[in-house]
Amino acid sequence: MKTSDNIILNQLQISQKIKRIAYQIYESNTAEKEVILAGIIGNGYLFAEKLEIILKEISPLKVTICKVTIDKKKPLKPITTSLNVEDYKNKSLVLVDDVLSSGTTLIYGIKHFLDVPLKSFKTAVLVNRNHKKYPVKADFKGISLSTSVKEHIHVDFSEKEDVAYLI
Repeated sequence: MKTSDNIILNQLQISQKIKRIAYQIYESNTAEKEVILAGIIGNGYLFAEKLEIILKEISPLKVTICKVTIDKKKPLKPITTSLNVEDYKNKSLVLVDDVLSSGTTLIYGIKHFLDVPLKSFKTAVLVNRNHKKYPVKADFKGISLSTSVKEHIHVDFSEKEDVAYLI
């Protein structure tokens, strides 16, 4: 059950975090002409779309968005992207997801892009849970939380309102 008691980020806070992360991405790519935002299917991709809007407002960067399809239940299955490898080869790329919990999804996403020569590679998440079982970190994060292993974070990106819950 989602109630206002377990909201960790409301619409305004999420908007502020997205804007701050967009500025951080721009600052780390000021020497670049283009940045690729590779959003992990689902909320990661929706988060990347929101970052794309702000980056286009605040910077002269060409922002290209890429959908990364990872089977979160079976991450060893082949990973696919909506762009061809040549489209992001030797470019700056940011892998985007909504929540970094154990690090499983992000580490397999990173592994996929390690096979491609990139100019720069960073990661961005809205919520970092600090419960990693893999040595992966978010370069850009909206909020870091130390929660119990049994608790979960759910981010709801909707047309009406963006909210993050602790469940």
